[in-house]
Amino acid sequence: MYYHYINWIWVVILMISKDYSDLYTFRIKQLCKQRGISINKLSEMSGVRQSSIDNIINKRINNPGVVNLHKIAIAFNMTLAEFLDFKELNEFSFEDNDTLEE
Repeated sequence: MYYHYINWIWVVILMISKDYSDLYTFRIKQLCKQRGISINKLSEMSGVRQSSIDNIINKRINNPGVVNLHKIAIAFNMTLAEFLDFKELNEFSFEDNDTLEE
């Protein structure tokens, strides 16, 4: 029940902010919760420094880079395509977001 509540909160935050970097944060947190993995454990499993993952989660990095995302995907036993294939990212509209650089 708690997980579904947290997931719903993130969906609302994403709908309000529509910040592209929130999508990666949401996905990483969602998968960590689902699989019972801490950020520290994800760092160990992926080979991505914990500080880098913390920077992604805390939105100090807006573009985490494909290599780090690929390593994180592999840690979740997913391809990069599977990691990036989720509803909130698929429904993101660049036209509706004027904060992105062109």
